[in-house]
Amino acid sequence: MNRPQDERALGLTPALCGVLTTRLLTIGRVTDRVHNAASVEFDHVTKRYDLGATTEGTPGAVNDLSLSIPAGRICVLVGPSGCGKTTSLKMVNRLIEPTSGRILIDGVDAAGRDLIELRRNIGYVIQQVGLFPHQTIEENVATVPRLLGWPEQRRKDRAAELLHLVGLDPGRYADRYPSQLSGGERQRVGVARALAADPPIMLMDEPFGAVDPIVRERLQNEFLRLQEDLAKTILFVTHDIDEAIKLGDVVAVLQVGGRLAQFGTPAEILAHPASEFVARFVGADRGLKRLSLYRVADMPLETLPTGRVGESGGTARARSEAHPFGYLLVLDSQDRPLGWANLASIPLDGLLTEEIAYPSSPHLDRRTTLKDALSMLLDADVQVGVVVNRRGALRGVLTVDAIAAWMREHGTQSASPVSEEGAV
Repeated sequence: MNRPQDERALGLTPALCGVLTTRLLTIGRVTDRVHNAASVEFDHVTKRYDLGATTEGTPGAVNDLSLSIPAGRICVLVGPSGCGKTTSLKMVNRLIEPTSGRILIDGVDAAGRDLIELRRNIGYVIQQVGLFPHQTIEENVATVPRLLGWPEQRRKDRAAELLHLVGLDPGRYADRYPSQLSGGERQRVGVARALAADPPIMLMDEPFGAVDPIVRERLQNEFLRLQEDLAKTILFVTHDIDEAIKLGDVVAVLQVGGRLAQFGTPAEILAHPASEFVARFVGADRGLKRLSLYRVADMPLETLPTGRVGESGGTARARSEAHPFGYLLVLDSQDRPLGWANLASIPLDGLLTEEIAYPSSPHLDRRTTLKDALSMLLDADVQVGVVVNRRGALRGVLTVDAIAAWMREHGTQSASPVSEEGAV
């Protein structure tokens, strides 16, 4: 099929073709999401680096590890340095071979599979990213498709799709080189590269550990958004219990010597630590950490007076005066919050303008954990956060008092999953 000629015959502009392609690819991802994941099971897996010794006290060793990860879920391996987290991860794609035991992928022993085929079906993301410095971003993302012999145009289309998916505009980033990107941008490219051949399993070894806390939070939220769309089976290594609680559907807490101390949902581990080691590792602030089990999507949002740029100032002011809050949230023409205006700054006779809006409240989305939301509100020294959808349009507001009341009511209950409602 001669694509340019056929597209012109149909009267499709390049821009419209891009939109249609993105829509069709998105539909394909949603349709196939159940088929693009695989279960992973560790069956009494042990790794000894000195065959004459036990695993106790040996850094990186793993001792009789058994756990099962359902297809399409995130399993976080967490624990102190030397507890065997990365070793366990690398045994899945056989960068390290187990001393004994089996790792089953969809019930099939990984040891019996062709090594190259196995690794090409497992995405791998590491802290250092490992992008090829002499290749463009597009070429880096298309590494595995190129090895698989995909045609050039298919590689380009896939790279563009994935850059869009991780929040990078292909028009701006495809022809750049890794040295021209920030740390957070390189991590996004690393994730895109790992997804290029649509692997059913992804291994992620402290992928966000080398970036600053603000970028790390953004990457975590973007990661959760991607997982909603892709539903991969993900094994994620971290030493940070807060990150484990935020990201994991299930969490495996390992202790030195490669022993599994506890395996369960974040709610189970926070509510019922299996041992003194787990209790100490999770920390004394388990009640506060439970805020990470809930998201803004779980909360009933409040409404406050709003006014749109270009609207009559007198009308907007009357609306604000009728509410005890005393401030007006100014929106643009697309209902995106610009900031707050006090009564004195709202014109009686003129129109609302952007200049009167003071952007003090942090913007939250439905995936933001209540722990992150509370931290953002306290850091900004405000009582109200503005909740927006993917397009940045206003959905409602969330207050510190509402979070406190929610925790008083739900502090001992398990977290509920983020609903699909309001995904746009």
